[in-house]
Amino acid sequence: LWQSTCGRSASPAASAAIRRQVHRRHGTSGPPAGMPPNLPYQWTSHRHAVESPLCFSLMPTHRPFEIIILMTIFANCVALAVYLPMPEDDTNASNSSLEKIEYVFLIIFTIEATLKIIAYGFLLHTDAYLRNGWNVLDFAIVSLGLVTVVVEQINVMQGAPLTGKGGFDVKALRAFRVLRPLRLVSGVPSLQVVLNSIIKAMVPLLHIALLVLFMIIIYAIVGQELFKGKMHKTCYYIGTGLEREMEKPSPCASTGHGHHCTMNGTECRSGWPGPNNGITHFDNFGFAMLTVYQCITMEGWTEVLYWVNDAIGNEWPWIYFVSLILLGSFFVLNLVLGVLSGEFTKEREKAKSRGTFQKLREKQQLEEDLKGYMDWITHAEVMDSHRARGEGTILTWAKPGRTRPGLRGEGRCLWDEWVRGGGGKVALSNDSALWGWVLRGQGAPKSPFLGRLSSRQWRRWNRLFRRKCREVVKSKFFYWLVILLISLNTLSIASEHHWQPEWLTRVQDSANRVLLALFAAEMLLKMYALGLRQYFMSLFNRFDCFVVCVGILEIILVEINIMSPLGISVLRCIRLLRIFKITRYWTSLSNLVASLLNSVRSIASLLLLLFLFIIIFSLLGMQLFGGKYDFEDMEVRRSTFDNFPQALISVFQILTGEDWNSIMYNGIMAYGGPSFPGVLVCIYFIILFVCGNCILFRSNWGVTAGCFLALSATVMPRFKYTSRKVNDPNMRTQSFPPSGCSTGDDEEDEPEIPLSPRPRPLAELQLKEKAVPMPEASAFFIFSPTNRIRVLCHRIVNATWFTNFILLFILLSSVSLAAEDPIRPESFRNQVLGYFDMGFTSVFTVEIVLKMTAYGAFLHKGSFCRNYFNILDLLVVAVSLISMGIESSTISVVKILRVLRVLRPLRAINRAKGLKHVVQCVFVAIKTIGNIVIVTTLLQFMFACIGVQLFKVRAPPGQNPVGYFIVYLDGSPTQLRLHQREWVHNDFHFDNVLSAMMSLFTVSTFEGWPQLLYKAIDTHTEDMGPIYNYRVEIAIFFIIYIILIAFFMMNIFVGFVIVTFQEQGESEYKNCELDKNQRQCVQYALKARPLRRYIPKNPYQYQIWYVVTSSYFEYLMFFLIMLNTICLGMQHYNQSAEMNHISDNLNVAFTILFTLEMFLKLMAFKAKGYFGDPWNVFDFLIVIGSIIDVILSEIDVSAAFPSWPDIALGSGFLQSLFGCVRYRACAGVGGVPEAVFPLIFPTHMRMKFVM
Repeated sequence: LWQSTCGRSASPAASAAIRRQVHRRHGTSGPPAGMPPNLPYQWTSHRHAVESPLCFSLMPTHRPFEIIILMTIFANCVALAVYLPMPEDDTNASNSSLEKIEYVFLIIFTIEATLKIIAYGFLLHTDAYLRNGWNVLDFAIVSLGLVTVVVEQINVMQGAPLTGKGGFDVKALRAFRVLRPLRLVSGVPSLQVVLNSIIKAMVPLLHIALLVLFMIIIYAIVGQELFKGKMHKTCYYIGTGLEREMEKPSPCASTGHGHHCTMNGTECRSGWPGPNNGITHFDNFGFAMLTVYQCITMEGWTEVLYWVNDAIGNEWPWIYFVSLILLGSFFVLNLVLGVLSGEFTKEREKAKSRGTFQKLREKQQLEEDLKGYMDWITHAEVMDSHRARGEGTILTWAKPGRTRPGLRGEGRCLWDEWVRGGGGKVALSNDSALWGWVLRGQGAPKSPFLGRLSSRQWRRWNRLFRRKCREVVKSKFFYWLVILLISLNTLSIASEHHWQPEWLTRVQDSANRVLLALFAAEMLLKMYALGLRQYFMSLFNRFDCFVVCVGILEIILVEINIMSPLGISVLRCIRLLRIFKITRYWTSLSNLVASLLNSVRSIASLLLLLFLFIIIFSLLGMQLFGGKYDFEDMEVRRSTFDNFPQALISVFQILTGEDWNSIMYNGIMAYGGPSFPGVLVCIYFIILFVCGNCILFRSNWGVTAGCFLALSATVMPRFKYTSRKVNDPNMRTQSFPPSGCSTGDDEEDEPEIPLSPRPRPLAELQLKEKAVPMPEASAFFIFSPTNRIRVLCHRIVNATWFTNFILLFILLSSVSLAAEDPIRPESFRNQVLGYFDMGFTSVFTVEIVLKMTAYGAFLHKGSFCRNYFNILDLLVVAVSLISMGIESSTISVVKILRVLRVLRPLRAINRAKGLKHVVQCVFVAIKTIGNIVIVTTLLQFMFACIGVQLFKVRAPPGQNPVGYFIVYLDGSPTQLRLHQREWVHNDFHFDNVLSAMMSLFTVSTFEGWPQLLYKAIDTHTEDMGPIYNYRVEIAIFFIIYIILIAFFMMNIFVGFVIVTFQEQGESEYKNCELDKNQRQCVQYALKARPLRRYIPKNPYQYQIWYVVTSSYFEYLMFFLIMLNTICLGMQHYNQSAEMNHISDNLNVAFTILFTLEMFLKLMAFKAKGYFGDPWNVFDFLIVIGSIIDVILSEIDVSAAFPSWPDIALGSGFLQSLFGCVRYRACAGVGGVPEAVFPLIFPTHMRMKFVM
């Protein structure tokens, strides 16, 4: 075989032998992974025959070759990470050595690419090297590396530096080296599966991104027209160029309702660059889009709102920002989660189907193998029965407990012991039901009863004692004893705090040693009772053994004092894992923990991909911003990219969304501020936030929600029962009469209904609330069920008009409460609202009286006070009556009672069906998530105890730091005062467990967690002051906590609420024979309306109709809308008079064109047909508004109406709004996906966009 060369073809037999050899090496029955199936019959690079043995020996699919490449990639990542960027492109010896090592990595990757090209072929045939996307990525990275080397040599030959001054910019090319970690994806199949799922979701995500872009453009242009040039005034000292707020100035307004300069000697004037060094403003289209995008991410949007309020007043800007947050943050961005969740669900269903098919194939294979084994066993038994005793070895079956011929009494016990483990090849426990092989004859071990009598007695007593120990460890007493030890261990850990007395420290140390000894004794007892094999088969037993061994190691290291305090603290933290021993003895909790662990395993690949993404952007950030966060203000920035650990923390902070905009501002200022090229820096941060936060993190949410479906099978069995108990009997909806139906999944007591011969109307499918029947008992011991007054009251309170009337008064009462003046209680407005409040209280009192008359008070079943929502109504009305009876408002009790009037809006819950279902779902979810709350609390407690071990550091009050600091009185630079330095206790600290749990809770909300992180990093040893970046590795604690608690456990809560709402919604249709899809089809069919297409009979009108309904006309109007948008975006602050003139003329031109479109459509469809389409009505209103805007822009409105706000009459405002909202035509041309479009537009409106 080895005589063949790459230039000669081997014989068919040799080729087959080679293929078998290769397959045998890889353990497969076909070609190696990634190898084309027809490879032996193709030529690669037109020169080498692939079927030769030498080519197969060089195959890059061999496992050792793959391992070498993966190790090289990992080493390259380490080399990139240890590179230390310096200011002004400076370098040192270490960086120079790393640059030389890069050539070694490049050579290895080039050799790999060359071998793959030789093995697979380059491009021309099927399954060639460049026909694989991952190979294209590898080839691009290698090519860029080679180009970098060539450019370096060109610069060296020309004598130019490597920084790009006077030659090619090699540093920009070197930045592409950060893509090399992506090559790990091609070597890890699980990463490829996750990444392929995300790539498949890119098509719907692209449509959502288009929708987000449209919305950003709309709000950017509107904000540009509203707030352009309004944020460049601030308070200056008169006659100087100094701002009053030296550190953080804010906008001001010379007139109007904005912020005024109230300090003496200050004035409001322009000349200020704006907030964030002139980055946050609406002066031009680009920065307006950046500001709008920042607001959509909900980070720093309140500061932008307050700055706008300071600049122009707070009367109406809140409408702009609140609508932006509601539409952009709460609705549009969350569509990403829905798309990703759907894609992962599809992939999970495919994987489940493949797994089911694979299991079926394995089961069939096992059945075939079992049949062959049983035939062979039967034949062996026949041979055994015919063979006489003598030499030889015969295989027979034996079962524990069955007496072998010739064995009685002790012999039987010893035979069992031999079968279980004394001399057989297979050790079986007493509880095992498996048959074991026993060897007898020549070569078989002799029976144990032939040995000494003492050995036989010892084995019997040992077996008896082990049986007793097994009974002990499985007893209730042992169970509660372990629970008690766990509780004592938890109490000992939780009692540790800063500045604790010495005696408590000694008690905790002694308790730790005693408890460790007891847990070690428990471990040894279980090992003896169960045996080592059976003991380590349990995951919890392995967990116990690990904790005990680490505890023993901790005591040894403390005694010999050879480990650092941080290492000792980490080992002590392992003791906290004993808390989870309680889950072993709590069945439901143990099942939940097991399900959670399975969920963690399922998202492990996604977390690995996330970690790879963080590494890549951290390395890229080091290339772009390393050593550049050095500003003139001398303020030390903590979120930087000066080294790899700091870059990792900064990228992770951006992914969580906390203060990501401030890091972006620093990056822009590092490249010269809000001008070219500094403004291009925002691209890095926007891509990082979009890909990391909006895609990968939300993919984590989607996968977690999918894993929750499997998890719900463990913790949701009592959900349906609980949800049925929550609903009050008086408020239940009526079940269907015998003409209803059952699905088979419902309870057995539900009546079955014969299927109707034809579909019933949708009205019969919907559940209708029936009036709650009147109880049989009397009301107030006076009104019997047949009393006319009571019957009349029952009819009134169940009437629809009465419910709507009460809802109206609840709404008016809520508006009245919101309109009160809290600052001036005795104002005229409050007096008027007081009279209205008396009227509302009277109406609500009459309602309560009518309902009590109809249903009774509280004595009998079904009475008014037997319903929790009615008790809420009664409480609110009683509070209002009491507060009306006490006129004095100075009494604290009266103030409290009046505050309780805010509960009035809650009365709408009992009358609005949707609100009531939401509240019921919340209560059901709260009752169902008990086990998850326990697990989350245990994790929170464990992390809090770890935090106490790591961060209980604070200087004592008797040791103040040395030196003084200067305080400027009233902000004046001339009035100084010296103050002694002193230690100040942080608001969030880890000095005890409760404070640590509160601090970690704030971290889980993502608010301000970087500040707490850097304070923890700076902590030194106990009772010592902080040191800058003393323990950067502490960040691992916070990152693990955020991923485990904030990302994983919190998503489990979200999944419970989602499933609860789904179950509650489906419970309404439990008596219907149609499933969910069938009901949706019926609803769609009944709600759909036929599309009426108007075709005029007049030939001239028909020609116009034909034009305006053609696709060319739609594309023309789409082009005009896009052109109008571009013209609106070109406007900017301080533009020239010529630019203003051009903008006004374009505004008039576009208004004329869109007006012409309106008249053409009116002529084509006539008034009835035109105004029958809501979009045409919308266009008509906008065109009229644009015409008014053009007229007003030609008139000096400010002279005629000086009191009008200038912004409301700004030239082009209505036209900009008109141009923006006409983006709806883009949906008809661009094609919004069906998954998103129904959420935005109704069905009858969507008909217009079908072309």
